Amino acid sequence: MRSEIERYLPRVVARLVEELIKLPGIGPKSASRLAYYLLHAPEEQVRDLAESLLEMKERIVLCSRCFNITEQDPCPICADENRDQSRICVVEQPLDVIALERTDRYRGLYHVLHGALSPVEGIGPEDLHIGELFTRVRLQPVEEIILATNPNLEGDATAMYLSQQLIPLGVRVTRLAHGLPMGGDLEYADEITLSRALEGRREM
Repeated sequence: MRSEIERYLPRVVARLVEELIKLPGIGPKSASRLAYYLLHAPEEQVRDLAESLLEMKERIVLCSRCFNITEQDPCPICADENRDQSRICVVEQPLDVIALERTDRYRGLYHVLHGALSPVEGIGPEDLHIGELFTRVRLQPVEEIILATNPNLEGDATAMYLSQQLIPLGVRVTRLAHGLPMGGDLEYADEITLSRALEGRREM
């Protein structure tokens, strides 16, 4: 049975709308508006968009050390010998790395989990890059792990789990101060709030 969208739109436009709806935060109305915008946009602009999407999929890889997205392995942060190699800041997503870098207050390394623990959604430690974090701690001299997971239920559960596993390894484990809004995402926090959260981090 054809969907409501397919009934009222040409097939190729309906397909584009259906694909756009799959993007986070994009509902049917927003998807339709984007599709009609692209329909009327210059062909060169649409071609550039399509080529940039394909290039991203072809060239972007995960850093083998921190699992941040990168075009080169290791990523520029991991390869920077001027960074503090004794500190690792654990974040949920690559966008969180960008948010913290904007503060210009942190000069250590990162570890990107690519998610948070969520039993409701069936996401366990084996679904995230948690094992690789433990391996890094065992293989390199790490003085401090800064847990910068989001201040929500899943982020707190992830931070608690990590601290329970890391403290017995003899490493100092801290958590960002909760100057961050409860339930918010790190990537949306402003630089001042993130700077204060870094400075006010506490022991786990």
